Amino acid sequence: MNAAATFATVTPARIFLRKGRDGPVRGGNPWIFSGAIERTDPAGIAPGAIVDVYDVTGNRIGRGHYNPATTIAVRMLGWGNNPPPIADLIRHRLTRAAALRGNMIASATDCYRVVNGDGDGLSGLVLDRYGDVFVMQLLSAGMDSMRTDIVAAVRELFAPRAIIERSQGAVRREEGLADRASPVDGDSATSAIVTENGVRLEADFEHGQKTGAFLDQRDNRARLAAMASGARVLDLFCYAGGFSLAALAGGARHVTAVDTSARALDWMRRNLELNGYSSTAAETAIVKADAGEFLRGLPGGGENKFDLIILDPPPLARGRAQAVRAGRLYTELNALAMRALAPGGRLMTFSCSTHFRGEDFIGAVRAAQEPGHIHLKTLAHLGPGIDHPVLLGHVEGDYLTGLLLADLG
Repeated sequence: MNAAATFATVTPARIFLRKGRDGPVRGGNPWIFSGAIERTDPAGIAPGAIVDVYDVTGNRIGRGHYNPATTIAVRMLGWGNNPPPIADLIRHRLTRAAALRGNMIASATDCYRVVNGDGDGLSGLVLDRYGDVFVMQLLSAGMDSMRTDIVAAVRELFAPRAIIERSQGAVRREEGLADRASPVDGDSATSAIVTENGVRLEADFEHGQKTGAFLDQRDNRARLAAMASGARVLDLFCYAGGFSLAALAGGARHVTAVDTSARALDWMRRNLELNGYSSTAAETAIVKADAGEFLRGLPGGGENKFDLIILDPPPLARGRAQAVRAGRLYTELNALAMRALAPGGRLMTFSCSTHFRGEDFIGAVRAAQEPGHIHLKTLAHLGPGIDHPVLLGHVEGDYLTGLLLADLG
C-alpha cells in the first residue's frame, strides 16, 4: 500500500499575518511566532492542525502545522500559492532527504541523520538511522498527530528492522505533549552496533543522549582523526568516547578521556573493546572528573601538555536567561584548555547551546586568550555534519558552533 495514502485529507484552516510580518517566512524561515499573527479562521484552531498562511492582503504564502499554545505558532512545511497536500509533501521530503544522504554519506558509515527537522522541510520531525534501526522524534503537535502515517512511510521507504520512538524533552512539553519512548515497529531493539568512518560504536536507545548517540559530530571526528597521528590527545566531556576513538584510529600516541558520568565512561570502555583497544592499555587514560577541575589540577611542565584538545561540553545555556553565565563559563573553560596546549598544539572547541549565539561563543573563546597572554590562529570554523542541514533563511536552526584553533608559536 502506498504510505502516502494513509495520511488524512484535511481542508486547512487559515492564518492571517500582521502587516509587515511576512518577510521572514517569505525568506525561508519556517517558524512563525505568535506575535506575527493577526487572526485565524476559524477562531479556535486545535493544536497540530494543518493551516494555510496568508499575508495581510490575502495572498497565500504556504502551509504548515499550527499550535496556538506555543511561541512558535506555525511550523511551515511548504511555500507558495498552491502548496501540495501535507501527505504528499511529507512523503516527498522524506524521499528527497533519504536520496540526499545516499549521495553524501560514505560507505564506511551506517549511522546518520536522515531527516533534520526544519533543515529538511519537515519541522518537528527528526529521523536517525543506526544500521537497520531507525529512531524518530516527533517534536511538534502537528507531527505527533501524524505519527501512525509517518511510521508507515518510514517502513515503506526504508524497510528497517525496527522503528523506535524517542520523542522527549522540553520542546514536546512546550507543545503540550507528554514524552514517549518505545519501540513502534519491528524488533524491540535497545541498542545497536554501528559504524562511523570505519569506527565501531554502540548506540544506546534507552539511555543515550538525543536518539541514541551524537551523530552531528561525525565530520569533526573525521577531521580530528586526520590530525591525530603521533599526538597526545585530551578529550574533555568525552561522553561515549567518539572523539577519543577517532583519535586512536588516526594513530594518536596517547588519549586522555575525561567525563563526570560513570555510565558514559563504561560506554566508552565498551566502544574501545569493540575496536580492539583496551581501556587499561598504555595509550588510553579514562578519568572520571569535572573537566574544569581536571584542567586546574594539571601540574606544570611539558609532560602535562597536549598536542590536541577537544572541548565539547553539553549546553551551558538551557535558556536565554542563562546566556551571560554561559559566556563566562565558555571563556573560563577555554582559557584552561589553552593553558594545557603544547607548543604548536591545536584546540577543537564547541558550543551546542541553542540559546547562546555562535558569534557570542567565538567572542568568549577570543576572550579566553587574554588571561594567559596566549595567541591562537583559526584553522577552521566547524559545525554539524553534512547530514544536519539548516535552511538558509533559518538562523535559529544553527545550534552547533565550533572552532579549530592552533597555537601561533
